[in-house]
Amino acid sequence: MSDHDNYSDAHIRDILASVRSIAMIGASANKVRPSYFAATYLIAKGYDLYPINVGQAGNEIAGVMTYASLGDLPEPVDMVDVFRRAEALPGIVDEIMAMPHLPKIVWLQLGIRDDNIARKLEAEGMTVIQNRCPKIEYGRHCGEIAWVGVNRRIISAKKPILKPGYQHFTLEGQHA
Repeated sequence: MSDHDNYSDAHIRDILASVRSIAMIGASANKVRPSYFAATYLIAKGYDLYPINVGQAGNEIAGVMTYASLGDLPEPVDMVDVFRRAEALPGIVDEIMAMPHLPKIVWLQLGIRDDNIARKLEAEGMTVIQNRCPKIEYGRHCGEIAWVGVNRRIISAKKPILKPGYQHFTLEGQHA
């Protein structure tokens, strides 16, 4: 099992750079919820995001179609991002294991940790990240999080690459 107390910056950065598609379980249509903000951010960074919310299935969240379950997704995804309470994890794991193509990554949001579930998923070849937010980690690795005074714990002499748009950095050219 991975050391879920310490993820290296290189490990997190490699995951964020390799993932292209994300299913976000627990995505909210409420624009003030953290999952909505994270969804819009990840979409803006170029990820193909598939919101999963049974109550919003068939509607759009953050401008993209929402699905009731992982089984309803139109194509395989690289990562499943879990924005649900830890009590929901056993059912979510069953849903993940029933997917025809298992994701490479299962990411449990801030405050969500279950080492037994992590062991089960890792035994099936998936990488598990616990108690972290991909939106925060992306912002930390590309340098954007420093704009609001947060210490990103990464020192680099490399100039960030600015994408078109207002203060929009990418992971390209960012090295720990």
